[in-house]
Amino acid sequence: MYGGKPPRNLVPRAFAAGRTEARRTFTVTGFWQPDPLQSLTGQATNVELKVVLPRHGGRSLGINSDRGPSRRIYFLDTPDLELYRNDVIIRFRDRADQRDDAVVKLRPVVPGRMPGWLRNAEQFHVEIDALPSHAVCSGALKKRLGRRDVSRAVAAGRPLITLLSTQQRRMLTKYAPPSVRPKDLTVFGPIHVHRRNFKLRGLKQGLTAERWRYPDGTYLLELSTRCPVDEAGAVAARVSRALRSHGVAPADLQRTKTEMALQAAA
Repeated sequence: MYGGKPPRNLVPRAFAAGRTEARRTFTVTGFWQPDPLQSLTGQATNVELKVVLPRHGGRSLGINSDRGPSRRIYFLDTPDLELYRNDVIIRFRDRADQRDDAVVKLRPVVPGRMPGWLRNAEQFHVEIDALPSHAVCSGALKKRLGRRDVSRAVAAGRPLITLLSTQQRRMLTKYAPPSVRPKDLTVFGPIHVHRRNFKLRGLKQGLTAERWRYPDGTYLLELSTRCPVDEAGAVAARVSRALRSHGVAPADLQRTKTEMALQAAA
């Protein structure tokens, strides 16, 4: 569902409450602002460095963002985005080139405060997401689906929540507000995404470019790379230098893909 004005106070509850133990900026150089990393390094072993580029920012990199594997993204939430405002994200990916998947994510999260059944689940993954302006620890429980499972469910009018696993439903029961019922959830999407992996000359680290085109005509181009937390400073410096050498700088406004998607929703 898209159109209209975004709801007010679209800020996850943990951020609004100032839960600083789950939100920090990295001690890195380059595009990523310096800030003590110690409070997050013990919570995850890997970090995904992300940077949103300004409009047409990928041209000097030789990126044709409408090429490469395409996918369609759907989110589930209440019309007023009560899940997102309480740090819960439900996402489905309809992927043409591989199996679909369903993810229930908590962002921000403190892994040490999570129950063992979730923290130790085989498909549960904790990672630090770092944009130039901030970093946050997130935890995601994924279920691999079959090819075209998502598109078949959408075409048949079957609720996407039926694609979630038992553990994902248990996760929702624990972390979603008690007032949110499955029948209250609305589908937001599809959002059309093109994804491409590429390398820059002189940079050993591979990069991923994702272009999200939203139904209201806006789009977001994000570059990202993953690395161990203890290498984040060196990797960030190398990536920043490589992008600067191609005349690339971050966009003034740095937002996650999910945030922009839901802020376009009504």
